[in-house]
Parts: sequence; structure tokens; C-alpha cells
Amino acid sequence: MNTLIDRITIEPTVCHGKPVIRGMRWPVEVILDMMGSGMTSQQIIEDHPELKLEDIQACLRFARLSVSGEAYQLAN
Repeated sequence: MNTLIDRITIEPTVCHGKPVIRGMRWPVEVILDMMGSGMTSQQIIEDHPELKLEDIQACLRFARLSVSGEAYQLAN
């Protein structure tokens, strides 16, 4: 679990402090929106090759943990 969650970072100076992938300007919510619109992980990666499958999996894990109430710690 930690290896996936470690891919999600929150920095006040990046995307207004929203959770993002690996400090890049890819907010978790954007990835979730793409998946919610019907895009597959493979389609997202093909359109945005700077992203990796593990990044998308980390977004899903982060979302699940966020709504579950479980404790987790993000990388700094």
C-alpha cells in the first residue's frame, strides 16, 4: 500500500495544495474524472505518457482511503 500512496503528494505551492501525482501538476481528481468518464488506465497512459499505471492505481487507492476513514500518510 505505501508504495502506491507514496506516489501522491500534497504541496501548498503545487495545484493549490490539492493531492497530485509525484509532485507533478496532475491532480488526483483529474485522473478520477478521466476514469469516471469511461477512459481506461491504458487510454490515459497512451494520451499522457508521463503517467504510469502505478500513478493511476495510487489515485484509486487514495480515493478509497479518503472515503473509508482509514488512516494514511502521504509522502512529503
